Amino acid sequence: MKRIGMLLMLVVMASVMVAPAMAQAPAGCPEGLWSLMSAELTSACAGELAGTVVTMTGPFTDADEVKFNESIADFEAWTGIDIQYTGSKEFEVAITAAVDGGAAPDIADFPQPGLLKRFVDAGQVVDVNTFMNSEWLSTNYSQSWLDMANIGGINAGIWARYNGKSLVWYPKKAFEEAGYTVPTTWAELTALADQIVADGSSPWCVGIESGAATGWPATDWMEEVMLRTTSLENYDNWTLPATPEDRLPFTSPEVKNAAETLGTIWFTENYVFGGREAIAGTFFGDAPTPMFDENPGCYMHKQGNFITSFFPEGLVAGEDYDFFYLPGIDEAYGNPFLVAGDIYAMFSDRPEVRAVMDFFSRGDSLKTWLASGGALSPHNDAQLEWYGSDVERGIAELVAGATSLRFDGSDIMPGAVGAGSFWKGMTDWVSGTVDLDTALAEIDASWPSS
Repeated sequence: MKRIGMLLMLVVMASVMVAPAMAQAPAGCPEGLWSLMSAELTSACAGELAGTVVTMTGPFTDADEVKFNESIADFEAWTGIDIQYTGSKEFEVAITAAVDGGAAPDIADFPQPGLLKRFVDAGQVVDVNTFMNSEWLSTNYSQSWLDMANIGGINAGIWARYNGKSLVWYPKKAFEEAGYTVPTTWAELTALADQIVADGSSPWCVGIESGAATGWPATDWMEEVMLRTTSLENYDNWTLPATPEDRLPFTSPEVKNAAETLGTIWFTENYVFGGREAIAGTFFGDAPTPMFDENPGCYMHKQGNFITSFFPEGLVAGEDYDFFYLPGIDEAYGNPFLVAGDIYAMFSDRPEVRAVMDFFSRGDSLKTWLASGGALSPHNDAQLEWYGSDVERGIAELVAGATSLRFDGSDIMPGAVGAGSFWKGMTDWVSGTVDLDTALAEIDASWPSS
């Protein structure tokens, strides 16, 4: 009996000693989860890259950093690859210092492709096309996403989460009680605006004040109109030209036409709550508030999906407010959608880094984030039922039906323009400080010569 007891003790001790080691072993990716994997992702799912480390940095901090880490947890357990993410609220400064100092992370998340282009032009970014399955990329991303990833002549990265901008928010209850219907064409939108004016209110709520960043909502509007009145090629050459010779200047007829089209909305009498003179001085977050007055001061507000955080407390989506797509203007240019988002770029070319990048090209990399809210997926394999928010699910449906997508133009222009003279020029023009021709010429003058 004593010998049997000793044997049982040894077995128990052995199991206790082995258990921790077994817990550390990768679980392996669920069978049949992904198709058209790169050789490196296949290797990772087989556990062959377990114990490796991939460093990553980006602007995700606080709650977003938590959600990002939750979104990669399953992959880390399946493969044994440790993705070590460090967020920074001063990302632009931090990534520039790291790369220039020879301490670049393996992967960086760029919310502004214009900054990424700087490193692409310096030859510091790995071309994703060197290892990713091209059939997979064309299957899981629309052509617009692939076009936007083509920076400096290479596939500069993998698109992760995004947010939609081509949205018009409205006070659903009051809107319906007034007998208004959601417009699906520009002509219907104009007719609705005229009807609201005739009924004694203003159709649009507009505000572009934002402290040192005053004017950025106006640049969003300009980008929306550009996408609806000229070609994608012109939009690309206006925002992120491949060469200086390709650049479409602000003084071009195409850009001036877009501004004048915007002016027909903002400067038409009674079209904007408070009139033209109120636009530059109204904080962008306060601009939609009059929609929710007992007698709405305005009925429509164009802004990205984040704006709901500025709505009065207690409002319920789908009951108190809703949204629709900002219609196209010229049928020749279809129904484009303006977006902003995050592109993940590689600075190191190792098998584990390649595997992680392939993982990021798949909807599963955002599945938990979609459920908890705060993200939209550019991946075709992402399922609508994964979204925990009806609003975000609805936006994803609208984007899926768009004929083209393009990135926020001011975010990809040189900083001196996109976060400087473009903001200022639009504000000066709207406030009447300068005329349109002067504003456009001043923006052009600030464009870097090289």
